[in-house]
Amino acid sequence: MSSLDRRQFLESTALLGLTGSLFPSRLYEESSREGDITVEDIEKAEKIAGLKFTPDQREMMLEGLVDRLDHFAVLRDMQIPNDVAPCQFFDPELGSSATPRLDHRPDIEWMPSDMAVPSSEEDLAFSSVADLSSLLKSRKVKSLDVTELYLSRLKKHNTVLEAVVTYTEERAYRSAKKADEELDSGHWRGPLHGIPWGAKDLLSTAGYSTTWGAAAYKDQIIDKDAAVVSRLDEAGAVLVAKLTLGALAMGDVWFNGKTKNPWNIERGSSGSSAGPGAAVAAGLVGFAIGSETLGSIVSPSNRNGVSGFRPTFGRVSRAGAMTLSWTMDKLGPLCRSAQDCALVFSAIHGMDDADPTSVTTHFEWPVERSIAGLNIGYLKSRFETSYDNQEADHAVLNTLRSLGARLQPIELPDVPTGALLLMLSAEAGAAFDHLTLSRGTDTLVRQDPGAWPNSFRKSRFIPAVEYINASRARTMLIRKLRKVLEDVDVFVSPSFGGSTLSITNLTGHPSITVPNRFAPIEDAPDSPRRNPSSITFVGGLFKDAEMLSVAHAFQSVTDFHLRRPPIS
Repeated sequence: MSSLDRRQFLESTALLGLTGSLFPSRLYEESSREGDITVEDIEKAEKIAGLKFTPDQREMMLEGLVDRLDHFAVLRDMQIPNDVAPCQFFDPELGSSATPRLDHRPDIEWMPSDMAVPSSEEDLAFSSVADLSSLLKSRKVKSLDVTELYLSRLKKHNTVLEAVVTYTEERAYRSAKKADEELDSGHWRGPLHGIPWGAKDLLSTAGYSTTWGAAAYKDQIIDKDAAVVSRLDEAGAVLVAKLTLGALAMGDVWFNGKTKNPWNIERGSSGSSAGPGAAVAAGLVGFAIGSETLGSIVSPSNRNGVSGFRPTFGRVSRAGAMTLSWTMDKLGPLCRSAQDCALVFSAIHGMDDADPTSVTTHFEWPVERSIAGLNIGYLKSRFETSYDNQEADHAVLNTLRSLGARLQPIELPDVPTGALLLMLSAEAGAAFDHLTLSRGTDTLVRQDPGAWPNSFRKSRFIPAVEYINASRARTMLIRKLRKVLEDVDVFVSPSFGGSTLSITNLTGHPSITVPNRFAPIEDAPDSPRRNPSSITFVGGLFKDAEMLSVAHAFQSVTDFHLRRPPIS
């Protein structure tokens, strides 16, 4: 085989639709090992792409394929940073909704009610954001004292839970002192003023490392606060710790351990918002900020028995947060209750110039509309299928009926979500392509078939045509789900099983996952240890407040969200 002329690659691959990652990846590997690409290499790559060319077509392609490798090499050498987004943006409404955009974030009307100082430090530590806000605003407790309490608890229990990457102690005391001075002078910034919180360690924080949970980045300093960190600073909240996440936002295994579940330390905290889930459940922070691409708020909320809120895509700026998927990543709070989630959200939502997908829309709390007479959908076929948490989930439906809600059976569109999730695989692979090319993935703790190193490598074999067609199929899904939800503002679903989690992450719909059961451990039924379970409420696009109000109504007549783990 003669040496190849690289000049014609552009024309041949563009005409044949081979400008995706499959051919360059496979052929680049072959050429780097053996020199020239051959028609046999092309034939091997065809099998993965589901294509079949004739010998003449392969010969015609051959001269151009090597030339295109130069273009890919140029892109690799550019080493594009993780925080640089593509020039195409995901719009969950497809530009067709009448949801109005605002030019500023509206104030909420919520004000704390008066309450007595808790009788013990533990009671104080497990206080809700709403109760802490009341105590701080009335000056019955000081932010410095609450900050010291949470830092002490974090250090005490972290030896077991492994939920902290970095303590932000100096920053915390500085912020708490400022909060106390302002509150003493009568200046109240709002519900979060003086309340200590924890950040999932994919949020950049000036002056501290941002490790993304991975050994390759454990010394990384991004010397600028993420947008959500800045907004919480503006709200007067006090950052006390950077909390763990599974390496590069997968699972609960990070570079220095495995985050444990405070309800049952024989189990992990789940992920990837592992540290936020464990810390909130154990009463180590007032609230935490996590992220979700495909279950990373829902899963640790379920495992740890906390309330986790995934807002509508675009309502919270992701600037300064590690990227996995530009079209699926969301940031949201993990708290003790739905109301706490609403109070945190009121401070962090809204448009940010640094995140072109972000928008400001109306948000009110408390929601004036009662859930009595509200049309709430439920996934009839899923609730009728036998599964472990079925009895507890049916009890939730009965509670909603007792509150006057009208339950309406619905079914989600039947779509091949696995095929659509090729988009996530491709985007995550692109976001960390430099790590794959440099063999930095070898430093990640998990190296099993389902872990990121294998996923990133496989993503190189997703053709661009398939990625675009998955995006088009996603458009069809969004339109189908819009039709399903025409008559309901909120629907309720088992947290797992079926396709709720994958569909609603693909479409950008908001959800809140709240505890509804604490099952005894089978081999130790008399132990205080438990395995939490949950129910999930899903809202229409930008109907986050309506969804939160339904979850709040459920929690107003139940006590699952008030229970405390043994942490041992």
